[in-house]
Amino acid sequence: MKGHVYQRTKGSWTIVYDLPPDPATGKRRQKWQTFKGTKRDADRALRDILTSIEAGAYVKPSKQTVGELLEQWLREYASINTTDRTQESYASVVHRHLIPTLGKVWLAELRPQDIQSYYATKLTAGRADGQGGLSARSVVYHHRILSKALDYAVKMGLAVRNVAKVVDPPRMAKVAMRTLSPDEVVTFLDAARDTEYYVYFSALLYTGLRRGELLALRWRNLDLDSGALSVVETAYRLGTGEYRIKEPKTPHSRRTVALPSSLVGLFKVYRWDQELVRSQQDIGLEVDDFVFARPDGSPINPNAVTLAFRRILKRAGLKGVRIHDLRHTHATLMLRAGVHPKVVSERLGHATIGITLDIYSHVLPGMQESAAEKFDRLFDDADADVISEGDVSKPLANLEGITSRPCGIRTHDTLIKSQVLCQLS
Repeated sequence: MKGHVYQRTKGSWTIVYDLPPDPATGKRRQKWQTFKGTKRDADRALRDILTSIEAGAYVKPSKQTVGELLEQWLREYASINTTDRTQESYASVVHRHLIPTLGKVWLAELRPQDIQSYYATKLTAGRADGQGGLSARSVVYHHRILSKALDYAVKMGLAVRNVAKVVDPPRMAKVAMRTLSPDEVVTFLDAARDTEYYVYFSALLYTGLRRGELLALRWRNLDLDSGALSVVETAYRLGTGEYRIKEPKTPHSRRTVALPSSLVGLFKVYRWDQELVRSQQDIGLEVDDFVFARPDGSPINPNAVTLAFRRILKRAGLKGVRIHDLRHTHATLMLRAGVHPKVVSERLGHATIGITLDIYSHVLPGMQESAAEKFDRLFDDADADVISEGDVSKPLANLEGITSRPCGIRTHDTLIKSQVLCQLS
């Protein structure tokens, strides 16, 4: 197939290309298409078109705007493939940011420069209140949403390619994780002891569960005899105020978490208190009731838990801590205590151990040093018939007494490489 690019005016080009011959008459067919951007972008667009024609995947340019595509994607894809809360988040970004800026651009004329300019604008003046720009993390989230919508357009035959894939989103700065030290954990729990949320926050710290997972916990999923709880649901509240209880997003989030004996004892006392309160209201405590609920049994608003958390932090004199950081604290303290990362990963409900190691990589340097010291100490009290010196570090640090080198040792010395023991000089 042949094609050409002609300049019309500054920044405007005409792309002319041959289509497959008319199947009925066999006559030549040509398509003329207007393109705005640089000559390089126009040439790239022509190459993409010719490639798609040769592959039999040619898509006729759509007379649809980016805004219309985004609305279609929300309606036909996001509404049936994502959770309610994710849909709400996507719709907020689409309606508050993407459509006001890119919505009137024709889908066929959307250029990488348009998207790059959008990112730059949002970084400097993207806040809805006009008080500066959005964070790089927020703009990257916009990028992912737009790219998903354009992927959908390609699959549906509405666009030839996803131009967002050639645009580099801003680089996110890695934010240092704030976790509580053992002393700060004690301080925090002391400040929470006289509040109605003491058991709840203790459970967050001792299990590493997410806020919504613990709020959705029912008594039937808490086995105090075996000392374990099962995560099978999560709770959240939509922007409309509607309260939702749903299964966790991933299979790995459905898990069983062992409880320390101290937390089991705390749960037992808490259950006795709940039964007493219910009996005074002539209401029994049922297995399907939420563990953490209002006196009438209705679920607790997640936002109320967060507000209580902030009040406790202020009382404890702790700053810069989010409620989700209690989960990070649980994982960090376990890793520093020498618990295997695989066990920590399972408790947190991560899909792979790699996710855990990546999130908590700041703990690994100290673990490496600790592991090296532990290996050295393994032989401190070794029996004499295993290691006569009783300390492996001595022969490693001092070559005295070693008179030969084992064959096969890695060296560039061709004499030492021989398959016999070589005497050290």
